[in-house]
Amino acid sequence: MTGPVPPAAAPDGSGTPDAPRRLRSHQWYGSGVSSGLRSFSHRARTRQLGYLPEEHLGKPVIAILNTWSDINPCHVHLRDRAQAVKRGVWQAGGFPLEFPVSTLSETFQKPTPMLYRNLLAMETEELLRSYPVDGAVLMGGCDKSTPALLMGAASVGLPAVFVPAGPMLPGHWRNEVLGSGTDMWKYWDDKRAGLIGDCEMTELESGLARSPGHCMTMGTASTLTAAAEALGVTVPGASSIPAVDSGHDRMAAASGLRIVELVREDRRLSDILTQEAFEDAVTTVLGLGGSTNAVIHLIAMAGRAGARLTLDDFDRIARTVPVLANVRPGGRTYLMEDFHFAGGLPGFLSRITDLLHLDRPTVSHDTLREQLAGARVHDDEVIRTRENPVADEGGVAVLRGNLCPDGAVIKHIAAEPHLLRHTGPAVVFDDYRTMQRTINDPDLGITADTVLVLRNSGPKGGPGMPEYGMLPIPDHLLKQGVRDMVRISDARMSGTSYGACVLHVAPESYVGGPLALVRTGDTITLDVGARTLRLDVDDAELERRRAGWTAPPERYGRGYGALYSEQITQADTGCDFAFLARPGQVPDPYAG
Repeated sequence: MTGPVPPAAAPDGSGTPDAPRRLRSHQWYGSGVSSGLRSFSHRARTRQLGYLPEEHLGKPVIAILNTWSDINPCHVHLRDRAQAVKRGVWQAGGFPLEFPVSTLSETFQKPTPMLYRNLLAMETEELLRSYPVDGAVLMGGCDKSTPALLMGAASVGLPAVFVPAGPMLPGHWRNEVLGSGTDMWKYWDDKRAGLIGDCEMTELESGLARSPGHCMTMGTASTLTAAAEALGVTVPGASSIPAVDSGHDRMAAASGLRIVELVREDRRLSDILTQEAFEDAVTTVLGLGGSTNAVIHLIAMAGRAGARLTLDDFDRIARTVPVLANVRPGGRTYLMEDFHFAGGLPGFLSRITDLLHLDRPTVSHDTLREQLAGARVHDDEVIRTRENPVADEGGVAVLRGNLCPDGAVIKHIAAEPHLLRHTGPAVVFDDYRTMQRTINDPDLGITADTVLVLRNSGPKGGPGMPEYGMLPIPDHLLKQGVRDMVRISDARMSGTSYGACVLHVAPESYVGGPLALVRTGDTITLDVGARTLRLDVDDAELERRRAGWTAPPERYGRGYGALYSEQITQADTGCDFAFLARPGQVPDPYAG
């Protein structure tokens, strides 16, 4: 096509040539041949991509940030879902552009994708800031991708919609329905106890994860996508649609339609991610019996959005909300597909409306109240009533004491009740490799009353705070029928895990936190009811030990790891980078 560029239609379809000036992308594209050399160049290069001027000029430019990868089974279907998002954007009169961004595969990335959450957040922020983008669709779902994408987008503040990857289909083995992760831990312990053998484990390998999508338990992925829906950044009901359900394709297209409308309404992510929204997300996570990882991620996300969450907020809210989702591992029976068809998150939220801020906006409605109108529960066993909860209080407790002055957390609804108040002697491991090598050593004298302690596994010590917190029970105890013990670490654990695991001890041992001072044989007392965790050693002795403590050498001499080590904050403040978490303005680039 040659000749002058035709006048661009307005975003609202009015045909007024000057209307596109309201769009951020207009800074790049201008409105005609007289608009300047840079605008001329940008239009020419867009034609180089094969687009006609009337396909994009004057239309909202929508970035689709896609975490698809061949190595990420949780996201392997997102390449197809991006096409559905594009379909919705085109139908609404927008112009979609797909951007590949880092994939954070919980399954394969080592030492842990938590090490790279902030890297994806930076990538998200800088891509949206540096390109001619008016709004964004964020595609993710595997554990760290949801907070990373939302942290980066919140730092920019453009209109945005999140598209969850969706849970995989339920697993199957013989006559049993399997939950990924949760049943992996269970049957691996059965194998170590001699109850099943290699043949059964081979069958389990083929039945545990049988479709694209993230874990179908209420693990970290489902917890965080539910939190995103509770925050109001997805279309209603999006977080529980199974990844391979045709409804997931329709949800993706609806998200593409909606983002164009949000740009025209100028409804930005900063309008959605309010203090009230984050409090409701905490309420949701606790009422779902969700993953302890949500504590770290929601604190970090809130900080990026200019809101404030602390561990005390989680503990305060936990005392007011019952657990109503009977979904493994906090529940005992059902999986995410059951939850979805029982009413999904809208149905769940309809049962706790008195605990929510109903007059705040979402990406789809002017108020959450409007969004939940008509929401219903179709199965009272999957989503319990308030009169018949899974647990009377939220599924996570925050602990304090001389062993965790800045806090620690425990998912107490997934622990054996008799361990929620426990005193026992410590057996200490200085790192995860040593623990793996020696946990079955009979000379350690580990009994069912022992408190297993793992240190140097926090944000800096891990590095990246790996999911080491569900420490393995020694083989000889498994053979005696022991399936839970008190375990304490500065690590995290998978949201699919279970047990009396005290996690996120802050400050971590690697920087000299009290966990660094524990010695094998010391007595430790856990009291979840009192919210305390105490090392039963007098203060004078602890000070003597502290005086003799030597900081370990830095793990990284250069590269991203060195940046990470310099900037990472502790678990109680969200493990964000200090230079990203602090307030301050970042100007839009000059595009002329």
